[in-house]
Amino acid sequence: MRSAPDLTIALDDRFARTVPELAVPWQAVPAPAPNLLALNEPLAAELGLAGDALRTADGLGLLTGTVLPPGAHPVAQAYAGHQFGGFNPGLGDGRALLLGELVDRDGRVRDLHLKGSGRTPFARGGDGLAAVGPMLREYVVSEAMHALGIPTTRALAVVATGRDVHRETVLPGAVLARVASSHLRVGSFQLAASKGDVALTRRLADLAIDRHHPALAAADAPYLALFDAVVAAQAQLVARWMLVGFVHGVLNTDNVTISGETIDYGPCAFMEAYDPATVYSSIDEGGRYAYGNQPGITQWNLARLAEALLPLLADDQDRAVEIATASLSGFGRQYNAAWSSGMRAKLGLPADVDDAVAAPLVDDLLVLMQAGHVDLTTFFRALGRAARGDTEPARSLVLDLAGFDAWTDRWLATGPDGDAMDRVNPVYVPRNHLVEEALAAATGGDLVPLERLVDAVRSPYDERAGLEAYAAPAPADFGAAYQTFCGT
Repeated sequence: MRSAPDLTIALDDRFARTVPELAVPWQAVPAPAPNLLALNEPLAAELGLAGDALRTADGLGLLTGTVLPPGAHPVAQAYAGHQFGGFNPGLGDGRALLLGELVDRDGRVRDLHLKGSGRTPFARGGDGLAAVGPMLREYVVSEAMHALGIPTTRALAVVATGRDVHRETVLPGAVLARVASSHLRVGSFQLAASKGDVALTRRLADLAIDRHHPALAAADAPYLALFDAVVAAQAQLVARWMLVGFVHGVLNTDNVTISGETIDYGPCAFMEAYDPATVYSSIDEGGRYAYGNQPGITQWNLARLAEALLPLLADDQDRAVEIATASLSGFGRQYNAAWSSGMRAKLGLPADVDDAVAAPLVDDLLVLMQAGHVDLTTFFRALGRAARGDTEPARSLVLDLAGFDAWTDRWLATGPDGDAMDRVNPVYVPRNHLVEEALAAATGGDLVPLERLVDAVRSPYDERAGLEAYAAPAPADFGAAYQTFCGT
């Protein structure tokens, strides 16, 4: 690795200095023939980085971790985690590097992080590399999530490396550069706790407070306040996923952030036909992380964070458990409030509609949708037209016409606001068949389908002429047994 003094970026290494026990100094492997596939110009501008500079040889070196500014000290982060319910104490960035922390134009500290940059001590037999397709998937879906207003890590760039990656077939390799408020995870605290090192847990918690909730440092019980904040952030996050039909696919504790941002877009997908049992991930054979299980699994994951924080909550363990349990019990209430509020908005219900009316409307509609295998995104957008007097587009999507008509009469009686509905019900999400088509084309060297898809999902609420294909459900021959893969 060589330094690039002309790169106008400073990368701090506060994480590594604060918790060196969770950081291993490491370097990215060289990229034989780097080629920029996707650059997130709006995000680069937020970070104070010039797009033209990132397209230079030194810029591509930064995006692949092989050319860094002076003073940068990249590390592979160590963490533990429950993977599909089983605890693994030896996880970490097996194919990733934290290049460092930078300050964006709004004064926010953000991580610059790589995926696919080569083997690290945490690779556990893997090659540490990534293929073009999965890295572009993260770029597409994270941009869609950002445009939908859902907290997320964001892809800055995807660079083809010129190195082959061996999976089921030989694929072109790539490195993803992404940005996050931090990469602190539930699994970070689990590793500290597994070491029995309370001082390390405290340093990690202090770092999380300073990074995400600095006002909590003055709280009477700052570590309980931190846990409360994480519970609230995750309750809001998962409710937002559920409202748009997002299925993460692998909600292990190492994929749950302290910031409340969505992270690690591996086997993720957007649900089409509404069904709480929907699973896309090829490795989730038991449906642990099905769409409808995501709230409960998130609460379970937060319980694991609570266990790690117990020594900081009280000297007496029984008292600490009591405190943590009381805080965690608020998750369901906060999730339900966020979900209910979101559904009221999706249905355009006026503020004075009583919950005793709204809740049955929501519940009964979901029953109709599940029974009729109704496409979630298309249907809610069509309801906006129904609120303005044209019920046929929504009606044509359901099987139980009498049931829908009866439900519609009840709903219209509340006076729903169709224009307000259009502001929260997207026209465009990353449809699975379009994502697969774009990734296959990009893997073969054609980036046009990818660019068109990104353009559509970056303005999800604005219906535009010529983009009808991006709003349509998958064709019948796409297959009901669609699967996604983690890419390793």
